Amino acid sequence: MRILVGYASWQGSTAEIAQRIATILGQAGATVVVAPVREVGDLAGYDAVVLGSAVHNQSWSPEAVGFIHRHSGVLSERPVWLFSVGMSDGLPRPLRRMARTAQDQRIAEALREDVQPRGHQVFSGVCRPEQLPRWVGGAFRAVGGHFGDYRDWPVIEAWAQQIAQDLQSPSVAEDA
Repeated sequence: MRILVGYASWQGSTAEIAQRIATILGQAGATVVVAPVREVGDLAGYDAVVLGSAVHNQSWSPEAVGFIHRHSGVLSERPVWLFSVGMSDGLPRPLRRMARTAQDQRIAEALREDVQPRGHQVFSGVCRPEQLPRWVGGAFRAVGGHFGDYRDWPVIEAWAQQIAQDLQSPSVAEDA
């Protein structure tokens, strides 16, 4: 099975998560290509796609949304999983649910109706003060946000292992 793990990353956190997912899928026996979506051309050679994007203002990057729109026909014929990388775990608890709900709504709006992902997982990434304009960092702190690396590698790896298991099931193998 040949799998594309495509991603759109702004500061590198999403790229590192994509690489970890690709490693887990490769350990499960798949042939995996991991690449930024801007470098991916034809999807014809892939049996499944895992696609991730960094999230800013509860939205996927325009690059990732454009990828889905350009390839919606092929993606509707393949098993597809999505992941989003934001900073919800850096927010105070009362704001996390609100941020994730808004993010889920915006991502659903961005997807084509004919692309039905088999799963969507939200991961927190890395956010450092130097990655943001000073006023944004100040606003982040003002609402109680904390900078840091919030990637939960065991959760990311478990999700990738679940994808590998799903891909080995007869119903998914027939779809691919």
